Amino acid sequence: MSSALHTPMMKQYLEIKSRHPDSILFFRMGDFYEMFLEDALLASKLLDITLTSRNKGGADEIPFCGVPYHSVQPYVARLIEAGHRVAICEQVEDPKQAKGIVKRDVVKVVTPALVTEAESLAPEENSYLLSLCPSGPRWGAAWLDLSTGEFKVSELESLSATAALAASLAPRELLLPEAVKREPPAELALVMGDRPRSTVPDWVLDREYAARLVCDRFGVALPEALGLSPAAAALPASGAILHYLQENRHATLPHLRDLTVVSQTDYLALDPVTRRTLELTATMAENKKAGSLLGCLDRTVTAMGARTLKQWIAHPLVRTPEIVRRLDAVEELARAGELRDELARLLKNIHDLERLNGRIAMAGANGRDLRSLLDSLEQIPVIQRLLVDTRSELIRECRDSLDPLDDLRDRIGRAIVPSPPFSLREGGIIAEGYHAELDELRTISREGKGFIARLEARERERTGIGSLKIRYNRVFGYYIEITKSNLSGVPADYIRRQTVANAERFITEELKNYEEKVLGAEERICDLEYSLFQELREEAAAHGAALSRTAAGLALLDILQGLATVAVERNYCRPTVDDGDRIEIIEGRHPVVEAMNLGERFVPNDTLLDGEAHQILMITGPNMAGKSTYMRQTALIVLMAQIGCFVPATSARIGIADRIFTRVGAGDNLARGQSTFMVEMMETAHILRNATPKSLVVLDEIGRGTSTFDGLSIAWAVAEYLHDTEQCRARTLFATHYHELAELAASRERITNLTVAVREWNDQVIFLRTIVPGAASHSYGIQVARLAGMPADVIERAKEVLKNLEEGEFEQGAPRIAKSHRKTAIPDSRQFSLFEPQGDLLRERLKKLNISGMTPLEALNLLDELKKMV
Repeated sequence: MSSALHTPMMKQYLEIKSRHPDSILFFRMGDFYEMFLEDALLASKLLDITLTSRNKGGADEIPFCGVPYHSVQPYVARLIEAGHRVAICEQVEDPKQAKGIVKRDVVKVVTPALVTEAESLAPEENSYLLSLCPSGPRWGAAWLDLSTGEFKVSELESLSATAALAASLAPRELLLPEAVKREPPAELALVMGDRPRSTVPDWVLDREYAARLVCDRFGVALPEALGLSPAAAALPASGAILHYLQENRHATLPHLRDLTVVSQTDYLALDPVTRRTLELTATMAENKKAGSLLGCLDRTVTAMGARTLKQWIAHPLVRTPEIVRRLDAVEELARAGELRDELARLLKNIHDLERLNGRIAMAGANGRDLRSLLDSLEQIPVIQRLLVDTRSELIRECRDSLDPLDDLRDRIGRAIVPSPPFSLREGGIIAEGYHAELDELRTISREGKGFIARLEARERERTGIGSLKIRYNRVFGYYIEITKSNLSGVPADYIRRQTVANAERFITEELKNYEEKVLGAEERICDLEYSLFQELREEAAAHGAALSRTAAGLALLDILQGLATVAVERNYCRPTVDDGDRIEIIEGRHPVVEAMNLGERFVPNDTLLDGEAHQILMITGPNMAGKSTYMRQTALIVLMAQIGCFVPATSARIGIADRIFTRVGAGDNLARGQSTFMVEMMETAHILRNATPKSLVVLDEIGRGTSTFDGLSIAWAVAEYLHDTEQCRARTLFATHYHELAELAASRERITNLTVAVREWNDQVIFLRTIVPGAASHSYGIQVARLAGMPADVIERAKEVLKNLEEGEFEQGAPRIAKSHRKTAIPDSRQFSLFEPQGDLLRERLKKLNISGMTPLEALNLLDELKKMV
């Protein structure tokens, strides 16, 4: 193979490939992208395309395969989905003017997060590149959606917060320092899963280098001008992204015009477990949008609105004024049905302006994209007139942010044909009447082709040869073809050009002159159309900032109309949101479960949580009765209120939460050697370390993964800790099958017992789904087992065993369970049990009493005597 590798073309290929060893190199050769050697072997399998070779059968055979340049995108997308990078190598000079081998170079490297073609992007999903950079216990994070130009950075106080951010963003690609990629922390690795990971060299994280990149990119003198501290870990994280773009995207990327610093304290903190448990954007079982809170609330009609709503759900607010602004806007649209419906109808005609703007800025837009931009801009004046009398501050701001770009709209309308072709190089894009020279060239082209037809008819008549034809090919241009049997009739002015099997080919001076005129006009038409289109695209790119503001305003309007529509259709109420501790929900419902057709009416329930008498709600009751639904609906209602959404209840007052924690269900992590119980304890420990009095905690069946006494002890201690530890006094929903925990309400003033009402009938249990005060006496586990289809023999035997256990049990009063060795043990106020071992003297005294013969005074004296004995 050595001699074949030393040809000029293969030398060029190998030199370029050496600069991109970790990418599959798409090497442009004419109308194809070719792949060679190992790249060809790999790509042919992944793409299911034919593998062939140069010098086939020889000792220096070189494997290669190729794909057409005009339909390359689906092939690139398949390689990206398979986890590979693709380097696109173009011819960077005109082959007609090249001396020797055509110059080629890589113009871009496509990675999972650097894909910008619409066909490879999910309309409702952001395509984030997330850069993470550790700095002691803190982490810097920067995330970019290249398709829209969104670029944000943040400083995170811990690895847990970093993992939570990564879970909320669900990036398509992670960018890490080499050391972190090599040995990622366990908590981060769990969230990252199998997402593609790229690296930057350690020297890229130098703060001076990062500061220079940031300042050059955004045209500022110092990072502080963007709100970015030079000492912050977010600075090298953002510098890493800009360096990565420089290395892989050799373009100016003008749509990256701003960097936003995000403070994590502006948003409700949600760890990955809570996001998964509450099924905010996808279901746990199938990882689908349908069945999640997002699926329930999403009535948006634009891709921009869908993406932004997902961001709202992932990052609820904690600032009351901004929440109230959103609620005001939703309320106004909920009350104005006709306006809301008309707004939704107009928004349906809006294309994805964010990604259109990105493609225009990166010179990737075609004629169809500009027509889509025109169609969208034409809706703006109508929307502005529709919203002229709206009163809410947020809607007015959205209306004022919209820019119809009248001049650009007019120019696109005059320049681009209604149905432009996909290709930019073959003409047919620019409309008649837009450019005088182009119109003239088209006239020449049309008349020239007509001349050829007329010339053919005239020559047939002049020569008497009926089979005479005027043909065209790329090698010889236009020529007159005469069969050999008719050569005797060829005129003297015909000039012989070529002999073929059954005919001779000729030209004339007249034909040659017209050929130059016609073909020159057609080539000039294509070049001029492309030039005119580029000018128009550049003009559109110059309006990128206005397009970005307009897209953001439209996305916000889309979300507001969608939330208002859901509120009206499902009878949601506007919550009162404040900075207090009280969460009071009247007739609350689970938004997702309520929307499902489960064959029974959803039963609403009240909730009262505060920092006083109702800090912890201890909820007992059987399985399947609705405890988990009740707790999750409370958490979702709080979260919905902080999104700025109406909530499924008759009324609701929500004291803002800074964090929501959940510990629900069983799960293990066998790959990390963690049992179900270990995972449960780790999640609980995380809650106890991080919860505050402003937090909302949902705990379901703490301690069930170990023995009864161990589990009960842990659950008891956790409840006490949440109640007694001042810095961790979170509002808590605590569901349990340990009925003994209900005794805590007698010794802890801020614990309230609730249970799920049930009725027994003919040894069957009927779930009433209603939460009522009090505690359950037992769990009805055997009845639930019968409903699950357990064999009858097992059910009967379980009843016998249960009876034996119950008859042998000792009553466990509070003094035994609540007993503490602490010097500051909390005193118990309940009645002393008469049936403890130390009560023998009382038993003997009571046995001797004749109650029926006592006078009231004697009874009082006896009571005093018994009290002294105690």
